[in-house]
Amino acid sequence: MGATKASATLRTGMAAGNAVALLSVAYAMVLGIGLLTLPSPGMAIQDPWFTAMELLILVLAPTMVALMAAIHAGAPAGRKSLALLGIVFMGMCTVITCSVHFAMLTLGRQAAFATGDWATLVFSFHWPSVAYALDILAWDVFFPLAALCAACSVPGIGLARLARRCFFASAILAFAGLVGVPMANMSARNVGIIGYAVLFPIAAFLLALHLRRTARHGAI
Repeated sequence: MGATKASATLRTGMAAGNAVALLSVAYAMVLGIGLLTLPSPGMAIQDPWFTAMELLILVLAPTMVALMAAIHAGAPAGRKSLALLGIVFMGMCTVITCSVHFAMLTLGRQAAFATGDWATLVFSFHWPSVAYALDILAWDVFFPLAALCAACSVPGIGLARLARRCFFASAILAFAGLVGVPMANMSARNVGIIGYAVLFPIAAFLLALHLRRTARHGAI
């Protein structure tokens, strides 16, 4: 029974880690294409790239929760509580960001919502707006708390140690993105993007590699 549980944990962790890394790369590629195909600088990203980005986020966020669940399953007994907090924080990040992006993908395109004078104050990703504020709460508050819990819950040396360092660095940079709010300067917030869009996927991939090596040795 114990071996079966360990095997399931390894499979979940490897699948989730690889999925987070691959979906993040796909998102970066779509974002790059969207930016390169802008009709003019300063305009919003056009379809189909905008829709593809929204859909990728809706898929990516739950895989991050799955990764945290795998980390909890494999965490040492003394770190289970921290790992559980990581699941909670990542779940909160996921619920908020998925709600925001699903609303933008559906309601934001309805004439009743898109043509009102208040529309940019609700659905726009130009500061200040409700959607932007909620996304900041998700990615610059709850996400770094989850990444910090992950950094404290992954045991081991080698690739595991590298993954821990990347989780920790992603948390610090994501927290740092909050500086853009009191400054009302969203360019300053871009440092957080490095944390959740670059370092966290790297950490997830390193953890997946570590779990693959662990599986080959028949232990967790």
